[in-house]
Amino acid sequence: MTYLGQITIILLATLIVGYLCNRIGIPAVLGELVAGVLIGPALLNWVTPTNFLHQMAEIGVILLMFAAGCESDLVLLRKYFKPSMVAAFLGAILPIVTIWPLAQLFGMSSQHALFLGVVFAATSVSISVVVMQELNFTKNREASTILGAAVVDDILAVIILSLMMSFLGEQNLSTPALIGHFALQIGYFVGIFVVIKWVTPVIFSVAEKLQMRYASLVISMIIAFGLAYLAEVVGLSDVVGAFFAGVAVSQTKFREQISQAVDNLGQGLFMPIFFVNIGLNMTFKNFVPQIGFIVVLTVVAILTKLIGCGGGVRLLGFNRASSLIVGSGMVSRGEMALIIAQIGLTNHLMSTAHYSAVIAAIILTTLVAPLFLKLAINHQAKVKAAE
Repeated sequence: MTYLGQITIILLATLIVGYLCNRIGIPAVLGELVAGVLIGPALLNWVTPTNFLHQMAEIGVILLMFAAGCESDLVLLRKYFKPSMVAAFLGAILPIVTIWPLAQLFGMSSQHALFLGVVFAATSVSISVVVMQELNFTKNREASTILGAAVVDDILAVIILSLMMSFLGEQNLSTPALIGHFALQIGYFVGIFVVIKWVTPVIFSVAEKLQMRYASLVISMIIAFGLAYLAEVVGLSDVVGAFFAGVAVSQTKFREQISQAVDNLGQGLFMPIFFVNIGLNMTFKNFVPQIGFIVVLTVVAILTKLIGCGGGVRLLGFNRASSLIVGSGMVSRGEMALIIAQIGLTNHLMSTAHYSAVIAAIILTTLVAPLFLKLAINHQAKVKAAE
């Protein structure tokens, strides 16, 4: 029953650091990430990454993105689809073209350097979602652009990864297989539209007739985990399915009730485990010899999202403060980059000599992201107050 002790330590650690973060005015999610580093293999080694914690963390991020979908305004998501596309595209391309030659300067082969660029093209917006929820900053153009860009970014990352695995990795997918793979993903999004437009209202009308106390919540969880599972089946991230499940539920009269219930369930157990689990991946193995590479990679990773995503929406008419928020909201690499890096290592697309340094850089971007985003949001508030 070791996992019960691990969960106890994790929840106690997050409770303490959450309180301290609130006292000093920094996002609580940053404290949870730091708590993972503190109690994990990097320092105290009280809790180590396990498959059980990984699965609990997966449930946590699914609930988190489902709640984000519930709180999203579908009208705003549609309205700001164009800036979302531009932010996602530039925010994915700029890290690739910048990190590719940079990594070669630090001794990586051209193939490994290119894959490293793909790793840092990915974005994990789950960290940003929590910060925006803490600051009640969810129903506006910046938040809608960040959420929309995150979904597009996930799709771009999967497409680029699939192409690299096909041409450079060990899978060697044929062209027809690759086309079939992408056709499945297109079919998935068609299915999402059908679920949002027609299926969800019918399901909830049936749930009302069941007259069960938690029928609407159970139905919501079926939709959330079902769409998350199908997203993984077609090669997408489960967070994409969870987010759109939340969007589907947001169109029903049960929106507030379900959002509150899911938030309580997630915040009480699964979400703290998710954030701590990211910190548990941090180690200081080979840290000192590669500290120069880690620092440069982290700085470039941050700047490419700030410039790529923020600069992209700036070209479309967003002011400087709004552009900074969008760029900051896309800085975190989180679990998406960790997963892609692990896939690359397994398929010999990631340099084993630099792997620990890459993981350190991914976690460092994830640690600074919530701080960047809070500062950007506060800066916008000050600008508006001064006008």
